[in-house]
Amino acid sequence: MPRVPRPAVVTAAVLAFGLLATAPATGDEPNVSAPRVVAHFDLARGESPENIALEPDGSADLTFSNARQVVNVTRQGRTRVLATLPAVANPHTPVVGAAVVLGIARAQNGTLFVNYATGTAATGIWRIPAGGGKPRQIAQLPPTGFPNGLALDERRGVLYAADSVLGTIWRVPRSGGTPRAWATGAALEPRNPRPAARVGANGLRFHRDAVWVSNTNAGTLMRIRVRQNGSACAIETRATRLYAIDDFGFVERHRDTALVALTGGSEVAMVRPDGTHRVVLTSKDGLSNPTSVAVRGRTVYVPGAAYFTQRDPNLLLARVHLRDRG
Repeated sequence: MPRVPRPAVVTAAVLAFGLLATAPATGDEPNVSAPRVVAHFDLARGESPENIALEPDGSADLTFSNARQVVNVTRQGRTRVLATLPAVANPHTPVVGAAVVLGIARAQNGTLFVNYATGTAATGIWRIPAGGGKPRQIAQLPPTGFPNGLALDERRGVLYAADSVLGTIWRVPRSGGTPRAWATGAALEPRNPRPAARVGANGLRFHRDAVWVSNTNAGTLMRIRVRQNGSACAIETRATRLYAIDDFGFVERHRDTALVALTGGSEVAMVRPDGTHRVVLTSKDGLSNPTSVAVRGRTVYVPGAAYFTQRDPNLLLARVHLRDRG
């Protein structure tokens, strides 16, 4: 979620204080510890890490929203640019006004897909060759929208993109083509009347044959199961009162347990399958407006974009202590 003016989140903050559902850790759930920042980035160069996909070697592919770049960052913090999205003359992007690269998804063959929001015909899904190279637009999405989270269903060969302004989840063939509005409804729509704060459907993951999506303004995490014919089932709200939720990742071997980025409060929360949640990482651990989460084995990756703090955009790694639930 690229930077919006601080007053835009005040309403959500007022609603959130005193309402955040919390509960003590139980003996059979994972825990998070040993946070460490492995890479620091430069705000002056537009290096605000927005979204993340993991490589087999444990390195992270990040989108730098304001720099229009996709970069690879090793676990030791070494960074190299994989691609730069083309500049756009006179962008009219909703929410932010500038051209920004947002969600990212990685195919098993290494191909990367990213959402690019510009307010022009360049808005849509772009493909980047494995290992980096020249990006190419494969699907055009409405320039009046704000394509944010992105996920790939390898088995069906389709991409899902969450539009934060239009309250729509788009479905696009992996090879590219015409997008289809796969899911719509009030649960996906923005709630804030301020144009610079209208952020509805945001983070998106494909998990256990369902599309999971967050709504930033509503503070909700939702699941939409995929039918055999590929159509969407009804939207299920799985957790609420998640202040300024952005993107999220699922903990391996724990089914529907998610780690979610709460960007406004610089926190990461663990959301249990029953919808209760507790904060497991904070700004004291090094978070600076986290925007997404990825989990690989016992390692959790958290990019922090510093949209509001304006201090130390970074990539933080921590350890997940797993307990097998069978």
